[in-house]
Amino acid sequence: MAYIFLEAEAFTEHGGWVMDCISMQQMGSAYLMAHGTGIPVADAITEFEIPQDGKYFLYVRTRDWTAVWKKGTPAGRFQVQIDGTYDVTEFGTNGENWAWQKGGVFPLNAGKHTIALHDLTGFNGRCDAIYISDDPNDIPPDTPEALEKFRKERNGIEIQDVEKEYDLVVAGGGIAGIVTALAAARLGLKAVCIQDRPVPGGCNSSEIRVPLGGLTHIGPYPNIGNTVREIAPIYLMPGAMDAECYEDQRKIRAFKVWSQEEAELRLNESVVAVEKDPVDPQVIKAVITRSTRDGSERRYKAKVFSDCTGDGVVAFAAGASWLYGSEGKEVFNETLTLPQGSTREVMGLSVLWTSAEENTEQPFPDIDWGIDFTEETCYYRTSGDWETETGQYRDQANECEYIRDYSLMTTFCNWSYLKNHSAKKAEYANRRINWISSCGGKRESRRFIGDYIMTQQDLEEVRQHPDGTACITWSIDLHYPEPENVRRFSEPFRSCAYHRWLTDAVPVPYRCLYSKDIKNLFLGGRIVSMSHVAFSAVRVMRTLGMLGEVVAMAAKICRDHNVYPREVWTGHQDEFKQLMREGINTPEQFHCFCGKNTERKESYHFKETGHLVYRESAPKEYGLPEQIQQDILQLKRHHLLPETGK
Repeated sequence: MAYIFLEAEAFTEHGGWVMDCISMQQMGSAYLMAHGTGIPVADAITEFEIPQDGKYFLYVRTRDWTAVWKKGTPAGRFQVQIDGTYDVTEFGTNGENWAWQKGGVFPLNAGKHTIALHDLTGFNGRCDAIYISDDPNDIPPDTPEALEKFRKERNGIEIQDVEKEYDLVVAGGGIAGIVTALAAARLGLKAVCIQDRPVPGGCNSSEIRVPLGGLTHIGPYPNIGNTVREIAPIYLMPGAMDAECYEDQRKIRAFKVWSQEEAELRLNESVVAVEKDPVDPQVIKAVITRSTRDGSERRYKAKVFSDCTGDGVVAFAAGASWLYGSEGKEVFNETLTLPQGSTREVMGLSVLWTSAEENTEQPFPDIDWGIDFTEETCYYRTSGDWETETGQYRDQANECEYIRDYSLMTTFCNWSYLKNHSAKKAEYANRRINWISSCGGKRESRRFIGDYIMTQQDLEEVRQHPDGTACITWSIDLHYPEPENVRRFSEPFRSCAYHRWLTDAVPVPYRCLYSKDIKNLFLGGRIVSMSHVAFSAVRVMRTLGMLGEVVAMAAKICRDHNVYPREVWTGHQDEFKQLMREGINTPEQFHCFCGKNTERKESYHFKETGHLVYRESAPKEYGLPEQIQQDILQLKRHHLLPETGK
């Protein structure tokens, strides 16, 4: 039997298709998605090699993402082309669940061949993998456990150990994650940041385009915030802007400049498993990652770990205690809780989008899938920002693909109505959607429990805990489904916000930054130990970045004294406070200094020899080699010699 298993995300050329790993934790793999805003995207192409001549049967793992709304033509249709010949099957028409859709039969000779994914719609068709076999009974499985085993067997995947043992492994490469890893490296730790996307920055990346919120360098430790400032984009105001405003490459380059040890950034890797100490199950020994490009797996070992994944992937897998939803008043006695008691309602995910006015008419498909809009229910909008919000009543960790898709669907359906049927369609005739996020930005998911849970009372009473660290400066900022949107539709896709300003900056207790259950696990980013109400104020990215700096300082103490996070405060608080007072050093600026109250200094600079420096306080005899003296004379700057004594 001859076969080939091709991961779509491993294609050598993605064309206009984008890698999507939003469902990595549910389906065990990333996939390619034809994200074209109604215009078919360029083909994704790769080569494969067949070991022997034969007739080969084609299977494509895909789904009809709009089938869940049970209306119209499947939106994400595409074809497969082998060596220039199209299979007649339209893929992406096989129902709402991920499954293998059978294609045709191709006679193939032994040797290399070319395969392409050819988008037909521009509406987010998706392909996870392709399987080709000369055995008609060799049908790949669909159940998650069987499919994962099948993938590994067919692709020969085994876990590869990363040779280095790190002082700190950071899972998640949003602002909190990259700041934590960079700050740790600046402190001399061996640190690595593992990010499942092709760029770092999370919600502040060009993929999502949310600005940084909150203030740095404030409160009892005004030097906290140096690393946040180091990687923060220059553009800082709300509203999605062009991709370059988010400076993805600047964040990547930060990992390549000065640090006492080495700051590593591993892109396109997702944590899929945790290994615990067999002697002490409250200790993590390693995390297992899977490449979102080719499915390969690696094992990373460390003394301590920080979970900045947003959903708490590491913490959840390790068995740490967590909270989800909105607590009722009976839980923390907060006044801003829902009157009906605890619910699973959370703040949702936003898929930002923009449009542009062109000089000519810009058609948009009159789509028949999704949900219907009318003049009474449509939204006359030319962009979507924070108010475009979905998944408030769903599981943000496990229903993430649906939540993102619901936002895409409602945006496209509303836009189609505006362009093709609305009373103001003439006003929209020349306007096109010029960008829409392919993944969206989450606000809230699981929150994990530390030794202390911060609440509304901490914020409004400005409580000064002895283990206070970096400060919350954002308002209490709670999002709710927009009431009018709820009345119009069966599931909301817009939000409104309630703000209550704080009277002062509020330090976050260190006890909120590590798990109460897992001894060597720090909590970072959106999973820190907060009530739903308190979380609404801490969740902005500058604040979470500063807390990442604090975690890096604590990780240094863990390494230096061979202790776990809890013991940093109980046994080494003076050293911890001193680190927070000093802040994180950032790479030195390149300069030729001129300043007040400095002694006169001058030098000759020869590239190979280096700087030959004269100071007033230093002896004037340098014993320069004769050739160097002659070189200086060759400069014809004889008047300098009496000044320096050279």
